[in-house]
Amino acid sequence: MGRGERKLRLLCLHGFRTSGEIIRKQVTGKWPESVLQKLDLVFVDAPFPCQGKSDVEGIFDPPYYEWFQFNKGFTEYENFDECLAYIEDCIIKNGPIDGLLGFSQGAILSAGLAGLQANGLAFTRVPKLKLVVIIGGAKFRNTTVIEKAYSSPIKCPSVHFLGDQDFLKTHGTELLDSFVDPVVIRHPKGHTIPRFDEKGLESMLSFLERMQKNVEEEEREEIVLNEAVVF
Repeated sequence: MGRGERKLRLLCLHGFRTSGEIIRKQVTGKWPESVLQKLDLVFVDAPFPCQGKSDVEGIFDPPYYEWFQFNKGFTEYENFDECLAYIEDCIIKNGPIDGLLGFSQGAILSAGLAGLQANGLAFTRVPKLKLVVIIGGAKFRNTTVIEKAYSSPIKCPSVHFLGDQDFLKTHGTELLDSFVDPVVIRHPKGHTIPRFDEKGLESMLSFLERMQKNVEEEEREEIVLNEAVVF
């Protein structure tokens, strides 16, 4: 990384019934330094303690957390508004935040929040998300949230990881249609945070470098505007 290069600060949203520490281990343990050095990653736990068995028991140590609760069909949610308010508070507390990185339930939230914010229906107290990183994602299936989040194409720059053996692959592919010019990184694994192959690494680095340039340009413009106001 070049001297003085602007790192992208991302709030990381972990999967259902895992934790901030678990996603930290997964990302920093699997992703190369060439990617990690471009990122300033902030890991937080979801607001609600795990209310049932976690799929990672015996693999990763507790405690485990969940963002919100849902029925079997993923169409009815409990504590959803509280979850969104909590994430917005995390952004304020840990800001400035450039974007979100999410896995599984965290990825569904990250993608949906980009749409909700663009439509003025969430994250109204924080700056616009500049990017989202979606790993093993899908769309919300609650009809009210669907109407609010995906009613118009989501322009927030995005990169989506799709696993050939991921049980959510079809849903993750469907999600691409809601975004304008999504970057797609495919991998042979299942529902997991993957390592990069050569092509995937190239796509990721290219995306991050483009985002860094965008952020730096926006900040320069802001400084010029502020100076114009002062004088």
